Amino acid sequence: MEESVRINKYLSEAGVCSRREADRRIEKGYVTINGKAAVMGDRVFPGDVVMYGQNVIAKEDEVILLAVNKPEGIVCTSEKREKDNIVDYIRYPKRIYPIGRLDKKSHGLLLMTNQGELVNKIMRSGNYHEKEYIVKVDREVTEKFLKDMADGVYLKDLEATTRQCQVEKVGKRTFRIILTQGMNRQIRRMCETFGYHVVDLKRVRIMNIKLGDLKVGEYRKVTQEEWQELQRQIKDSSSEMVYPKWQ
Repeated sequence: MEESVRINKYLSEAGVCSRREADRRIEKGYVTINGKAAVMGDRVFPGDVVMYGQNVIAKEDEVILLAVNKPEGIVCTSEKREKDNIVDYIRYPKRIYPIGRLDKKSHGLLLMTNQGELVNKIMRSGNYHEKEYIVKVDREVTEKFLKDMADGVYLKDLEATTRQCQVEKVGKRTFRIILTQGMNRQIRRMCETFGYHVVDLKRVRIMNIKLGDLKVGEYRKVTQEEWQELQRQIKDSSSEMVYPKWQ
């Protein structure tokens, strides 16, 4: 039997978008295989012609992983209809898309890639991979607030309780928080639960990759050392896609 791959995985490996986003675009009729509209679950065989809109899509052999310092106001999507999308903003010469999201009002480290499996392994909540943030709020950070945040917070809007996490004070109104999950606007919602309003939210680390002194709006390729350590950390991670109810 000829080797084949599911259409959503094919699109992700070609650097078009993540597998989850590929499913959405397939449902909207944007994708064809040999001139026929693709449906979720279709498989691509060697020699098949896959098109996204008017563009023929071919799998990308080069592994691309960029660290980006996302500015406020830019949206973490490859959707062209969003005028402030991150892909158009950084103008990388090859197809890439963001690993996860950093909301429009937040800034800091964002990883971008053309590797669908990498996206799933890093972002899947069940893999417990760390993401670190520095957060400034509108009033003084108390010990009780830090403990309440660290113990897990019930978020009424999402009908879910956050996982226990590491939280420490770094300034009068600033704290560091390390999460291993990614609910929608999680940190902002957690703070609002206790009457705090986020003034500034900056992501400074994803697993072993740090923002460092990368300037706002700029990007760099991850180093060989970073790539090797990342591969070590995700070696046993599941790439199975899970669609939480809050996303």
